[in-house]
Order: sequence, then C-alpha cells, then structure tokens
Amino acid sequence: MLTEFFNGFVKVTGWPAYKIAFRPKVYYEDKSVQGRHIKGAAMVVSNHTSVFDYALLLFVFFTRTLRVQMAEVLFQKQPLGLFLKMMGGIYVNRNTHDFGFLSESEEHLRKGRVVGVFPESRIPLKGEETPLPFKPSAAYLALSADVPVIPVYTNGAYFNFKKRARVIIGKPMYPRDYTDDSSDDKENIRRFSDAMRQRIIELERLLNEQTK
Repeated sequence: MLTEFFNGFVKVTGWPAYKIAFRPKVYYEDKSVQGRHIKGAAMVVSNHTSVFDYALLLFVFFTRTLRVQMAEVLFQKQPLGLFLKMMGGIYVNRNTHDFGFLSESEEHLRKGRVVGVFPESRIPLKGEETPLPFKPSAAYLALSADVPVIPVYTNGAYFNFKKRARVIIGKPMYPRDYTDDSSDDKENIRRFSDAMRQRIIELERLLNEQTK
C-alpha cells in the first residue's frame, strides 16, 4: 500500500515537469484492445534508450503502479537508490548469477500487479543495431507467470524542445500463443523472446508511419 501511495504522490506532483520535459505524445497499435490503463497482472516490455524511459512508463501508465526491473548501478547511487526502492523498483544485479529478481517479479505478477522490463538489459551504444538482442529472462518470466505482455516502443526524445517524446503501445502478447508443446523450455523461451523483440521493431515502424 505504501508503494502505491508513494507512486501516486510522485505522479501527481511530477506531472507538470513531465509534460514540460518530455512533451509526450502517445500512440496506439489498437486503442480498443490496449490503451493506457492496464487491467490485471501484466508485463510491460519496452526498448531502452535512456534512464528516463522509466519515468516515461510511469506516466504513460498513470493508473497502475509499475514495479520495474532496474540495474544495480542505479540503486548504488543515493538518494536515488532509496527513491527507486520506495517506488517499488526491482533490484537486478547484472554482475552476479543471482536471479532473485525473477522470483520477486513473478510474485508481484501472481498478486495481480504490473512489472516493467527492459529486455535489452542496457542502453545501446552509439552505432549498435537497436533494439539489442533480448535477454531470455523476460520471456522466461512471462511464460512462468503466464501473463500478457504489453509491448511498448519509445523514440527516447526527452528534454528535446525540437522533438516530442513519442511512444506507441502495442496489443498484448500472450506467451502461450508462441510456444510449442513439442519444443523444450529453452526453445520456447527463445521463440517468445525473439517474438517480443520483433514486435518492438514493428511498433517502431508503425510509429514512424503514424508520425509522417
């Protein structure tokens, strides 16, 4: 309850700054299927352009509390680490083989909550093909919890007064639609991970078409 209250406070007080700094515009693959309100348990999966992607998702999905997986480096900076913890951030240590973040994420999903994931695991470097290959943990989590995945693409234009931050929300993906009973778990995870990445690429194309 405290996490939800703190999220609500941050969103209400931070709304004016968000509108000024991001100048956001939200688009949809099909708004009648998936808009900005998320019903029930779900994963939000997005491409990763900067640390401000997190703030964008918070305000795009204003009516729900997003518990987002975040890298250890963010938690190590204070008071930022404390702030993220109070917001419900899920600690991910990329330098170890500790997969406790998956158990924590799945617990939230089983309680009907929303978990945010950046499957690229890091911000792409200049010149790298984007989105980067997805880490398998996102697909594993979605399949294990058996929840819909809402794909999102953002152009990452934050604090840019010449360009608006544009984001497009895709239709939910249902993990079991991408699995094959004749395949093993590893293959199904790979198949769904590739499918999520491809949907992000398709959303980028669709966004570019809608903003011509």
